[in-house]
Amino acid sequence: MLRIFNTLTRQKEEFKPLSPPLVKIYSCGVTVYDHCHIGHGRSLYIFEVMRRYLTYKGFKVKFVRNITDVDDKIITKARQWSQERGISLEEAFALVRETYIKSYYEDLDLLNLPPADVEPKATENVPYMVDFIKRIIDKDYAYQREGNVYFRVRKFTSYGKLSGKKLDELFQGVRIEKDSLKEDPFDFALWKRRKEGEPYWFSPFGEGRPGWHIECSVMAERFLGSPLDIHGGGKDLIFPHHENEIAQSESIGNLPFSRYWLHHGLITFNKEKMAKSLGNFFTIKEVTRRFPQEALKLFYLSAHYTSPLDFDWERLEEAEAQRKRLYIVYDYLKDIPILPIRREEVLSLIRDFEIAMDDDFNMPQAKALLFSLPTLVSKNKSKEFLGEVKNFLLTVGNIFSLFEEEIPLPEEFKKYIEEKIYQRRRLRQEKKFKEADKIREELAQKGIILEDLSDGTTRWRMKR
Repeated sequence: MLRIFNTLTRQKEEFKPLSPPLVKIYSCGVTVYDHCHIGHGRSLYIFEVMRRYLTYKGFKVKFVRNITDVDDKIITKARQWSQERGISLEEAFALVRETYIKSYYEDLDLLNLPPADVEPKATENVPYMVDFIKRIIDKDYAYQREGNVYFRVRKFTSYGKLSGKKLDELFQGVRIEKDSLKEDPFDFALWKRRKEGEPYWFSPFGEGRPGWHIECSVMAERFLGSPLDIHGGGKDLIFPHHENEIAQSESIGNLPFSRYWLHHGLITFNKEKMAKSLGNFFTIKEVTRRFPQEALKLFYLSAHYTSPLDFDWERLEEAEAQRKRLYIVYDYLKDIPILPIRREEVLSLIRDFEIAMDDDFNMPQAKALLFSLPTLVSKNKSKEFLGEVKNFLLTVGNIFSLFEEEIPLPEEFKKYIEEKIYQRRRLRQEKKFKEADKIREELAQKGIILEDLSDGTTRWRMKR
């Protein structure tokens, strides 16, 4: 029985999708005005692991993650590029979008993660946003002022239920931009009137563009329908973004907007939130140039997804050491045929893995089971047992997106290795152990590790 922590109710609940085996998940995606940092990478990875585990449990997952490609930050970057490159703001806006959408998909490739089932762009869904806003106006939850459309926050009486705070408490310490057109300072924009040089669309409210919050309500409804089973994102999105999504969607009768709300902790640096606006971030590209992507994943797995995770390079070194330890087991089992799991030692591992993951996706506890494998393998080297262990290793590896780094080697290099192994075997048979050891050292310098097995054969693996 899978139990997950629901931010809406602030407790763990048994997960019961509305229409099993279908599970509908929506996660807030990236805003494309810069390269993704490793905080974005944690979100991309965490929700992919959840999708894979739900699939493992027998669910059929439909996963939607949006791409915000029209936003104040994107327009600010476009203005900067327009001035620096001597191009029009319209050209710069298109170039910023194109550049960072491409960069986002490069980052997914660097992490060896697939995209969501649907990754809609905000700019491609503006007509649907216009229709959605009209429905909110018809319900009298929104009003027009000089080409802008605002949502009446106080009219939505359950506003704040996601964060568990009252309206006035939510806005304490929050800077609210003065806007004389608003009925109430707490109201937020659904549609923004056109400004000089900015991208715009036609609408019954006038030329302009959508506000940020409306896009997720619209694309979730369009591609998944209502209600969602799971809506997710970082904890920094609880307020105001997700509170506003709930207000928008439920004001028109989409009750509830989502049955479960999952929020992951943020990546911090020196205990401070990692953010582009603070300039204290490390991009996925930067980190994966220094460490394999699977080391970064093991770093992500070192804390529960709901907890903050403080980044430093030493922790990446530790994760890389863990990766190397796991690959020794993986390489040892590489040529062993996979067998169904029947023995109690391995069945207990599967049970413990599922117990951990069923407890609100306790990934650190589940990951720890992988490190029991070296001891287990050393005690029983029968191919039948190792085949079951390999089954467990690859099952967990698939869910955690590990053990996917196959290193391609030229056929000539493989022949060279096999020839050296043959020469070494002959030398050992002739009692010429010093010469045989030199071959081992020669191969080690080229990154090849030799392992002499109990049946007299020698296997090799790449040093990772």
